Amino acid sequence: MVITKTPYRISFFGGGTDLPAWYRKHGGSVLSTTIDKYCYVSCRYLPPFFNHKHRIVYSKIELPNKINQIFHPVVRNCLKYAGVENGVEIYHQGDLPAWSGMGTSSSFTVGLLHALHALQGEEIDKHNLALRAIHVEQKLIKDMVGSQDQTAAAFGGLNKIDFLPNDEITVTPISLPPKRSELFKSHLSLFFTGITRKSSDIEKKKVKNFSSRRNELDKMFSMVEPAMKILKRGDINDFGRMLHESWLLKKSLSEDVSNNQIDDAYIRARKAGALGGKLLGAGGGGFMLIFSPIERRGAIEREMKKLKFLEIPFSFENNGSQVIFNGSNLI
Repeated sequence: MVITKTPYRISFFGGGTDLPAWYRKHGGSVLSTTIDKYCYVSCRYLPPFFNHKHRIVYSKIELPNKINQIFHPVVRNCLKYAGVENGVEIYHQGDLPAWSGMGTSSSFTVGLLHALHALQGEEIDKHNLALRAIHVEQKLIKDMVGSQDQTAAAFGGLNKIDFLPNDEITVTPISLPPKRSELFKSHLSLFFTGITRKSSDIEKKKVKNFSSRRNELDKMFSMVEPAMKILKRGDINDFGRMLHESWLLKKSLSEDVSNNQIDDAYIRARKAGALGGKLLGAGGGGFMLIFSPIERRGAIEREMKKLKFLEIPFSFENNGSQVIFNGSNLI
């Protein structure tokens, strides 16, 4: 049996420029970090005593005899791509809900591929793990998704990730002294809106608008480098002010990025002292990140509680996808 542990991510700047339809023409860059909320995937070869060949357990239970009969598109395509021939049993558990802007779907893809490679006795480095997860989602499943989530989940940590027109991806880790990292973290609050949505639906509309939104995306791209410099040695509050500016640009990419409920919550947070914030992921719901001075966090939390937004405590993590158990299959 193999068990993998793969983190979810928070994206700060550059989202949208990680879509192939954009970066293959203009290049892209994002600034993101992974956090201590995880996707767990356990995988083993299934003993040949059952009426089914495979057992897949997530929010549903599937008992197919052939890979082509598997309903879950990620599982079906990962098994094909990894060349799995024997029957397998796969369990998925996650710390956060799906379709919530935290890169949960891509973390599952990364974690499952990692588990399948380990199950077959194969080692895979972080770069190739990210590339293979991107291939599964974009080429095999044909989802309208970017390339940052898979990369962040595979590598872990606080990174600047660049996407080149030739499809090359470079990851630059950002190392902050412990006190600086804690100062940064102390300004961040994460709230679950209770709204889930399929990100690819929103991304499709963004891509349609790319030709008329080049100026906005260029500005979002240009924020990554100065935001990284602020983290290292600037006024940390300027990071929050830039988040506000970036959120306004992100909202302009599609009318589906936000809604009246989200706008109201963000206005309340700003009145309570937030310097900036954003919906994570494609938008439309999911998790809202708020950046505020430490002394204003209590007031903001009270406003979010009125809206029944659930605060989620978190810490940063630096390990990326890991195999946390690799033992003998017991029959």
